[in-house]
Amino acid sequence: MAGPLPLGDSAPADGRLPADARADPDVDFGVYLHVPFCRVRCGYCDFNTYTAGELRGARQDQYADTLLQEVALARDVLRDAGGLRPARTVFFGGGTPTLLPPGDLARMLDGVTDAFGVAADVEVTVEANPDTVTPEATRQLAAAGVTRMSIGMQSAVPHVLAALDRTHSPENVRLAVEAGRAAGLDVSIDLIYGAPGETLGDWEASLDAALALGPDHVSAYALIIEDGTKLARQIRRGEVPAPDDDLQADMYELADARLAAAGFDWYEVSNWSRGAEHRSRHNLAYWRGYDWWGFGPGAHSHVGGLRWWNVKHPAAYAQRLAAGTSPAAGRETPDAEARMLERVLLESRIRDGLAVDALAPDARRAVAGLVADGLVDGAAAVHGRVVLTLRGRLLADAVVRALTA
Repeated sequence: MAGPLPLGDSAPADGRLPADARADPDVDFGVYLHVPFCRVRCGYCDFNTYTAGELRGARQDQYADTLLQEVALARDVLRDAGGLRPARTVFFGGGTPTLLPPGDLARMLDGVTDAFGVAADVEVTVEANPDTVTPEATRQLAAAGVTRMSIGMQSAVPHVLAALDRTHSPENVRLAVEAGRAAGLDVSIDLIYGAPGETLGDWEASLDAALALGPDHVSAYALIIEDGTKLARQIRRGEVPAPDDDLQADMYELADARLAAAGFDWYEVSNWSRGAEHRSRHNLAYWRGYDWWGFGPGAHSHVGGLRWWNVKHPAAYAQRLAAGTSPAAGRETPDAEARMLERVLLESRIRDGLAVDALAPDARRAVAGLVADGLVDGAAAVHGRVVLTLRGRLLADAVVRALTA
């Protein structure tokens, strides 16, 4: 289970937004649907997820109905906060959304459509564990309106999967991709690099295996050791080595080179796609600071500058909604300094970059030094954008520090 929720102000029982948090019709609106169930807990994961033995009375077979109660609440809240906007993106994340029957996911999507409407070109993504994907289930999801499947491959090397506590078969990744393709879905593959015992050769084998499947999109994330996870305890006890920063940098450079050679363009530090049409529009909405409502236990939301987060446990989430009260545990309105820090942190990570004019005067003057250090693209800077070079992507945190000092 994830760590503690953020500190913040208390949230009202009816979920109403304050008068200064108004829905702007000119700002895109997205929906995140959290499915907090997993068959097993991966040793590196600190997401808000639960195995069957951790549910303490919450029922997986009732989850769709419970979440739809929050959708109904959100419809009323947003109508009173400036009006409803159709969802431009919908994302089923987790956890393992495909542990639920396709019919449950379809009902949740129908509930979102009925409450808010969806854009004509709506992007609807479902995250999937390859062991839970079947051709029939994938056809049902596509028929329900899903347009994109994100498959958690992580690695093609058995000992790396074991180090991550991933139990899926590499062969099932291929079958899942084929099922997505046959159903007409865009297919994304998620990879993780830097696991204990993983060599550069192992990572190269995983990249080759992923590219051989012909995905539309690849996400490649460096393994981060989160406090409270099984892997963090193993490292602390000296049972496995901590990730090597230099090796992870080599792995990133290899990924970027291999993906570029295969026709993929980077559009965010950890994400590559075959052309702009295959980018994850939902994730881009986060990086660009658009509005979204996150449904489900532990989910976070952002509307009109206000942020809030739900209670974590599925049982507490269900109990609040059954009582007719909001599941929100707390909320906050970041001040101007915090908003600027977040904007620099997020927008500097994407290929489109950050507008130089958005920076404070001292930060604008720092851009020239970042160009001289090879961290920011000089041609882009001349045209008023802060765009990271390959070296800059490896040292993105240093760029953010320089632009927010």
